[in-house]
Amino acid sequence: MKLFTTLLAATAIVGAAGMASAQANPAVIFDLGGKFDKSFNESSYMGAERFREETGIDYAEFELQSDAQREQALRRFAQQGANPVVVAGFSNATAMNTVAQEFPDTNFVIIDMVVDQPNVRSVVFSEHEGSYLVGILAAMASKTGTVSFVGGMDIPLIRKFSCGYVQGARSVNPDIGFIQNMTGTDGSAWNNPVKGGELTMAQIDAGSDVVFAAAGSTGLGVLQAAADADILGIGVDADQNYLHPGNMLTSMMKRVDVAVYNAFSDVNNGTFTPGIQVLGLAEDGVGYALDEYNEDLITDEMKAAVEAARAGIISGDIMVHDYMSDNTCPEE
Repeated sequence: MKLFTTLLAATAIVGAAGMASAQANPAVIFDLGGKFDKSFNESSYMGAERFREETGIDYAEFELQSDAQREQALRRFAQQGANPVVVAGFSNATAMNTVAQEFPDTNFVIIDMVVDQPNVRSVVFSEHEGSYLVGILAAMASKTGTVSFVGGMDIPLIRKFSCGYVQGARSVNPDIGFIQNMTGTDGSAWNNPVKGGELTMAQIDAGSDVVFAAAGSTGLGVLQAAADADILGIGVDADQNYLHPGNMLTSMMKRVDVAVYNAFSDVNNGTFTPGIQVLGLAEDGVGYALDEYNEDLITDEMKAAVEAARAGIISGDIMVHDYMSDNTCPEE
């Protein structure tokens, strides 16, 4: 679908979408970093595309360019009758809390944050569980005994990834070295691949030979630097293994696409429910990617270790500490 560069154009499409279905008239707002970031936002796009392909119902979309547009975009879509209005990203919480109260008959969905309103579905993920699994793979693949992490914006959510990652790595090797860096403290940290690459090179110089990127578009620079140095990278959110075959150990899958698809489908089917949804390993909301691009890097021993850990986390035999619970990480 054509990318809409103005809210006016986006809302015009909302009206067109409404003619296709009496119930679903969906809209999705992509966060800073761009729709085609090959990560979080692009996963949202893939979920919306899956719905369109299966139902023939089009959807409206808007790519945020600044924080100032958050409330405006939500309100404009609601005014034009979009339902549901889905927004990806924790930074939209304040705007959604305001706009959802103004439009009580509109269904809203926010991904990665909780908004306590009766017409809002809040979808959050157990990123620490999936990160634990890729940490196991990183430790088993490392030859130097040091692994690393590059995050985007320095917020508890991103430290939740890194904390799960280091816990998984140290479940294999309690003495493994761990290096982490965050790219910045504002929204620009999601879209700075040059700095991501620089941080990665410094980590490589310090001994890391496996790096996990959870940084939006910034992560593309991380993974490129890893490939250039012939070490292993770990992608995030979407399956990024195809980016650098032979140098991508795996990707920590976070199924934002499922959250968007389910929201659109539930409204279309008349089964939408508000409230909090948590998607973890048990719900197939997170996991690790294994495909033709990395199958030669993952041994049978590594697969067995990860699958055993997955089963243990789901059963409760393995408890992965959630950084969001108290903003601490026992393994750091």
